[in-house]
Amino acid sequence: MRAVLDTNIIIDLLHFADPQTRALRSAIDDGSLQCFSDRRCLEELQRVVAYPQFSLDAAAQRVLIERYCRFVTLCEAVGVEDYLLPRCRDADDQKFLILGVRCRADLLITRDQELLRLVRRRRPVPSCAIVTAQAAAALLAGC
Repeated sequence: MRAVLDTNIIIDLLHFADPQTRALRSAIDDGSLQCFSDRRCLEELQRVVAYPQFSLDAAAQRVLIERYCRFVTLCEAVGVEDYLLPRCRDADDQKFLILGVRCRADLLITRDQELLRLVRRRRPVPSCAIVTAQAAAALLAGC
C-alpha cells in the first residue's frame, strides 16, 4: 500500500513510539507500506519537531528527520497541480491531500480532526482513504 503520513502521525511513530503506530512501523519495515512526502511536508515536520513541547534538541531533531527520510520516498510536483479535492478548513493540511493524489496514495494516515472530517463529505471525494493509524493497521492486516 502507498501512504502519506501527516506530521502528527510521524511524531507519534518516531518520537513517541505510540503503540497505535506499531503496525505501521512493522508494515514500513517489511515493505508492505510505502510512504511518500515532499518538500513542503518535510518543511512542516522540521518546524514541528522544533516545538518546545517535544523537548528535542537540534541533534535529536536531526536524528528524527533522518529516520523519517530513510523510509520515505520523495514525490515532488511537476507542473501545475489543479486537482479536484475537498477543501480542508485548515489550509495547511491541504498539502497532504495534494501529495496523496500526486503519489497515488491508497491512504492518508492522520489523527487530525479536520482531515478526518473530510471523510464524511461526499463531493468532491478524497482521492485516497483518510484514516487513523488504528484503521490503517486494520487495513494492512487484511492485505
